[in-house]
Amino acid sequence: MLFSKYHIVIFKENQGHCKKLFLRGWMGVIMFALFFGLAAGNVVFWQYYSGYRKLHQEYALAEKTVEEQNNQILSMANKLKNVQNDLQRVQQFDSKLRVMINLDKDQGDTASAIGGSRPKDFSESYLPIHRQELLARKMHSFLNQLNTDVRLEEVQQQELMQRFRENRELLASTPSIWPTEGWISSPFGMRRSPFTGRREFHKGIDITNRRGTPIYATAKGVVSFCGVDGGYGNSVVLSHGDGIMTRFAHMQRFVVKEGQSVTRGELVGYIGNTGRSTGPHLHYEVRINGVCVNPMRYILN
Repeated sequence: MLFSKYHIVIFKENQGHCKKLFLRGWMGVIMFALFFGLAAGNVVFWQYYSGYRKLHQEYALAEKTVEEQNNQILSMANKLKNVQNDLQRVQQFDSKLRVMINLDKDQGDTASAIGGSRPKDFSESYLPIHRQELLARKMHSFLNQLNTDVRLEEVQQQELMQRFRENRELLASTPSIWPTEGWISSPFGMRRSPFTGRREFHKGIDITNRRGTPIYATAKGVVSFCGVDGGYGNSVVLSHGDGIMTRFAHMQRFVVKEGQSVTRGELVGYIGNTGRSTGPHLHYEVRINGVCVNPMRYILN
C-alpha cells in the first residue's frame, strides 16, 4: 500500500475536461508527516513566544522598578549633598567668627581641621556608580561621616557660644557687616594698579556703587580721624579697641566728627570719588595692630 500508485481525478463544474494527478503512497505519508511537523512546530513556537512575552513584560516591570529606585536613591543623594553644603556654610561662618574673636589664628586652618576628613564632593563619589549596592554603601559611609561632622560642629558651636558670653563687648566692637551696598570691584591682596599698571598690594577692598550711597560703621567704635587724607580723599577712621581699626576712604562727605562714638550700623558718610580714585567707590580697610587684614574675614552678613 505504501508503494501503490493512486490516481486523483479533478473535475471542473460546467466544463468538459478534467485533470489527473498521480500520487504514490509514500508521498502521502511524507506530506502528512510534514503537516504534522509544521503543526507541532507552531505549537512549540507559540508556547515559546508566550513565555518570551511574559518574560519581556516582567523584565520591563523590573527595569521600571529599578529605575524608580535609582531615581529615589539619586534624589536622596542630592539631598545629602545639600545637607553637606549647608554644613560647610555653617563651618565657614564658624571659622569667620573664630578669626574675628582670635579663637583661631587662621580661617583656612580652621576649616581644614573641621572638615578635612570629609570627601571633597559627595557627587564625585555617587555619580559614576551604577550598582545600587555600591551606591547604598557610599551613602551609608557618607551619612556616618556627616554625623561625625555634625557632632564635631556642635562641640565647636558650644565652645564659640561660651567665648561670646565671655567677650560680649569684644563682639560688639568687632567689624562684622558690609559697610555699604554695591559690588566688589577690587579685592584685598595683590593687583595691577589702575594708575601705574604695576602689581601692587591692595590694602582693602573697593566696593563700587553710585555716588551718594550711604556708608555705615561696621562695629562699635570711636572716630579717631575724619578729613582729607592724601590719596584716600575724604576719609573716616574708626578705632574699635584691642588694636582693631577700620578705614573708609574716597567718601563724598562724612557725617561724623573726631572723638564721636558710633555703633554698628550707624551712618558715617556717603560714597564718593575723592582722592586718588578712578570712579565712585568705597575703599574699606580693616587693620589689626596696624597690619592690614582681609576685610572679607570680618563680614558675616
